[in-house]
Order: sequence, then C-alpha cells, then structure tokens
Amino acid sequence: MKKTTLLFTLFVFALIIACKNESTTATTTTEAIAEEEEEEIDEQYLYASTLYQKNCASCHEKSVAKFMQKDFLHGNSWNEVNRSIRYAHTFMEKVDFVKTWPDSAFNKLTDYMLVSLEQQTIESFATDVDYSSTIKSENLSFKLDTMVKGLEIPWGIDFLPNGDILVTDRNGNFYRQTEGAEKVLIKGTPKVHYDGQGGLLDVKVHPDFATNQTIYISYSKPNNKKEANTAVMMAKLVNDELVEQKIILDAKPYTTKKYHFGSRLEFDKDGYLYVTIGDRANRDENPQDLTKYPGKIHRFNADGSIPKDNPFVDTESAIPSIWSYGHRNPQGLVFDSQTNTMWETEHAPRGGDEVNIIRKGKNYGWRVISYGINYNGTTFTNTTHKDGMEQPEFYYMPSTGTCGLTIVRGDKYPAWEGDLLAGSLRFRYISRLKMDGQKVVGEERLVENIGRLRAIKMGNDGYIYFTVENPGIVFRLMPVEDAI
Repeated sequence: MKKTTLLFTLFVFALIIACKNESTTATTTTEAIAEEEEEEIDEQYLYASTLYQKNCASCHEKSVAKFMQKDFLHGNSWNEVNRSIRYAHTFMEKVDFVKTWPDSAFNKLTDYMLVSLEQQTIESFATDVDYSSTIKSENLSFKLDTMVKGLEIPWGIDFLPNGDILVTDRNGNFYRQTEGAEKVLIKGTPKVHYDGQGGLLDVKVHPDFATNQTIYISYSKPNNKKEANTAVMMAKLVNDELVEQKIILDAKPYTTKKYHFGSRLEFDKDGYLYVTIGDRANRDENPQDLTKYPGKIHRFNADGSIPKDNPFVDTESAIPSIWSYGHRNPQGLVFDSQTNTMWETEHAPRGGDEVNIIRKGKNYGWRVISYGINYNGTTFTNTTHKDGMEQPEFYYMPSTGTCGLTIVRGDKYPAWEGDLLAGSLRFRYISRLKMDGQKVVGEERLVENIGRLRAIKMGNDGYIYFTVENPGIVFRLMPVEDAI
C-alpha cells in the first residue's frame, strides 16, 4: 500500500513538472458539464491521454489502464480521485499547482483515469493500429476495402439500387460514389448550421427509388439568428442534383444549443419513415413534453404526411408525428424486417448508453430514469426503473458514444446472423452485440481504435459498410476465407 501511495504521488509530481506551462493555457468549458456534446467530451479524454503519454509514461506505466489497476488509499470514486489529483492529501498543498490549473483540467484527467478503470481492456486513443491485412475476429476473418475517402465527418450513408453509395459529410457536402470512380458532389443541398454536432446529417433512399428517384436528408436548419433545429427534407435526385425539394419536418423551436440533433432516418416494412430527434440539450423540458418535437422519435408517411394511426394524433396539443418519447440523443436506428422490430441506440451521459426496441407510444424515460450520471460524477437521478417507462434491452457501462446501428442479415456473415452492430465514437470500434432472439448475450469489439465510428449499414450487396471521421473514410467489411 505504501508503494502505491508513493507511485501515485510521483505520478502527480511528474504531471506538475511536465505540465506547468500548459496550466496557464488550459481552457475552461463554456457549456455546463451536463450538456457537453460527445465530441467535446472526447477531446477532454484525448487531451488527458496525450498529456499522460508525452510526459508521464516514460517514468510510470505506459498504459494508464495498468496504472489504474493499483490500489488507492483514499478511494476511487470520481470525487475521491479528483481530490487525490488536486491535493494528494498532504503533498499538493505545498505547491501552487492547485491555484494555477483550472477545474476543467483536473476534471479531464479524472474522467480519463476513471474510464480506464471502468473498462481496463480498452486502450483509447491508440494510433498505431494496422488494418491493411486480414483481421481475425472470434469466428470470422475479414478485410477492409476503402470505398470512399477524402471526407471530413461522413455522418450518413445509404445505397442506390445500382449499388452507388450516397454519403453525407457534416460540413454540408453530399456525394455519390460509384465503385472504382471518383466521388461526385451532389448539387442543391440545403444550407446547414455547421457547428457543434450540427450540419448535414443522415440520408435515406426511398424504398421505391427506382420509380420515384426520392431521397430524404436530415440536417440542422439555421435561421437568421445563429440558431438551428432538426429538419428533414425530401427531394428527387436527378442528374446528381436535388430537385423538387420539400421540407417534411421543421422541428421547432430554434435554439442556440448545438448538441443532440438526433437525425437518424429509417423505413419500416410498411413504408413509414421514422426520424429521431435528440433533446436539444434541454433535458428537463423536452423529452417528456408531448407538445415539443425534441427528445422524440417521429413517424411519417413517405410523402411527409402524418399517419392516422400514430399514437398521439388525437391527444390534445401533442405533436401528431410523435411515435415514442423520453429520448436523449438517438443516433442509431435500424428496422429488422425478419422480426418486424425497430432497434435504436442513444447516447447517455457518463454511463448508460442504451439499446432499445422502439414501440408505439412508449416512454423511454429520459431524464426521469437512467443508468448514467453527469459527466462530473454527480447524479441527476437515482431512479433506474419507473412504471410506465421502458427499460433498455442492453446498456453500455461506461458510455461508448454509441452512433450508427445495423443488424446483420443475409449469407455473407453466417456467424453473425441476427447480431446488432453499433458504432462507438469514444472508443473507436464496432460493438458486435451477440443476439439470442431479441436478447443480448455477449459482445465482441471489432476494428478497435480504427477511428470514430459514425455510421454503419448493410449495403444492397449484403456487405457491411461503416464510416470513420477525420480523415473521413467509408469502409466495406469483406469476409475472407482463412488459409489452410
């Protein structure tokens, strides 16, 4: 125990010396910690990881996860670790470090260390992973084909009947990619509010595109006051241009908040279009209020009209397009036609990212019930169950920054048949959720540390496609036979 105390003290001492110059330039966040977007949280971890690797790893454990396996005399809760870093109970009170470093710097380091403690097997922020050769998973070998490159943040993908890939870039660009050719920039895209999590977001091809040439795109729609909301436009794609444009969802109110747009698009087998909208960083009001668009999943006819059998059509003052409510920020949505099931994933704060089955008129509980806590370790609710509120089918602990979702069907990946694949922004892998019917029975992490996974989808050819960010690439996951 004495050795552990000494190591921890030396670690803090090394951090003080190495980071003294950084202490005057570290910036504090301008947003309340409970409303920070996933990208900002990720930057906090990256800052702390880089700091540790550059200045501390040479004298201490190279992996902070190994360092966090040691015993801590004064506890390993968020508040206890944060206090130990600040003061070390005696040593730190003798220097000026606590007077010069802002609170945000201590909080970043605490969060980074605790994520390592919570999930020891994940080594975040690695950059030396080679995926150019065959990759072996538990029961399948595969390789990655680069299908689209030269992007920034490829947010959404879908496929035309001829196999061409449509891909949105959050910066507002929209492309069509034919395999083996140069990508083509599509004209006529709407003006977007490219800030925070906003921009050009998802894309969905109409099931009968061959006849009507119709597609749908979601985006953050700006007004003239530097505010935005979530909007969905339908249009015809003709000669690589969007024509006959029609906005079918204009989810007011506009707000300066730049987080939690939701924006995933999906059709069910009956041709209804589903749209997710996050709580728009107003968790106390929007998700549980049926008179407000945010924090909901909405359902439309393919022409943008409201289905007569939506659950709240006859509820006074309710938004008639609402299908389900009580959501935080749903950014994964896939319909399984074999079981007639709509699967959804949504971001929680720290801990508790959810995998849900979306059912008509149901309340998914945010923020009344949750398995997560605030990013600074404090609680916003002690309730995980409540009558009238749905339980997730599965939840991640710690949060993975879940984004993008698909279900494996077809003959290309027989060992994965029926499994869910969910992207991870924070830990940069594909989470393969092993399914027994509709029950999650295990998890395998694929392509760890390849990049921030934003979208994942089964193509018309039966293969899995996914996107990573900065540099933005669309990959195709191709099974290969093992050499005998």
